[in-house]
Amino acid sequence: MAALTEVREISKIAYGFMGSQALVAALDIALFGHLAGGARTGEQLAQASGVRADRLDMLLTPLTGLGLLVRDANSYVNAPATQKYLVPDAPEYFGEYIRLQVGRQIYPHAMRIDRMLAGTPARIYEQVANSAEQAADFSHSQHLGSLGPAYLLARALDIKGPGQLLDVAGGSGAFTIQLCKKFPDLHATILDFPAVVDVAKTYIEDAGLQDRVTLLAGNALDTAWPDDNDIVLMSYLLSAVGSADIDSLFEHAFAALRPGGHLVVHDFMVADDKSGPATAALWMLVLAGAEDPLCLTAGEIEARTRKAGFAGASSRDLVPTITGMLVARKPG
Repeated sequence: MAALTEVREISKIAYGFMGSQALVAALDIALFGHLAGGARTGEQLAQASGVRADRLDMLLTPLTGLGLLVRDANSYVNAPATQKYLVPDAPEYFGEYIRLQVGRQIYPHAMRIDRMLAGTPARIYEQVANSAEQAADFSHSQHLGSLGPAYLLARALDIKGPGQLLDVAGGSGAFTIQLCKKFPDLHATILDFPAVVDVAKTYIEDAGLQDRVTLLAGNALDTAWPDDNDIVLMSYLLSAVGSADIDSLFEHAFAALRPGGHLVVHDFMVADDKSGPATAALWMLVLAGAEDPLCLTAGEIEARTRKAGFAGASSRDLVPTITGMLVARKPG
């Protein structure tokens, strides 16, 4: 990223939260869904949404300025990306992920960055897991947000023959479901907090995978892991724990794998020189809640896998500018 030279560039960063909250507000009133069938006037949208016209106008104008809506005379239509990703019935809809997780949980959690810097831990995943309602909302939105990366990860792996997967902190089961769909001889265990496992059960049953997926309730840091696995998957886990926890998790993974088995890590990752990308770095900053947080790079993760006994690590981008994946092998 080039160094900033203009005050407007700084202002754009400072004011970024305003656009985010306008987007969440629009999703809360299903605004984009009301435009799914085509152009509507402000008055028509006011009637459909139940928001008084003058107040709604205060939202429609910035949404148009942000490019989420297009205005033609007195009517509005969804922008192409809005129609594709933010209309509830669209195949690639992920508005609930933005509305529930980003708007209701990640955004408030971001206000604790100053506490993290002062040394006060605040682990969002553990906090969410303590409430069945929050766990359901978080897991549902995370599931929607994870389907794309899970598809990409399944496409990047080549699993031959029968195998056993351990999905550590597997959440809703999005990654397990995608992997089991692609590899019909694969069986899996999902380990996560009890309230999260309860949510995953529904998704596993909906996918018809209850005979191939076992659910294990517990905390990945202190619950005994099943052994004899061919693959141990950690997705979005390392960014949620501390530096010492990462070493412990890799030791557990090594013990839980058969000789020749593979550790697969998927997470936010920045360049080894920590120059960016900004999106991945910001996600890590917002989610950092441990007393000893670690800014994840592929090089750092690879070094720690070697320390735990793994070999032959290789890494690549998965979702460009956001996440990467690393695969390492247990010798034998």
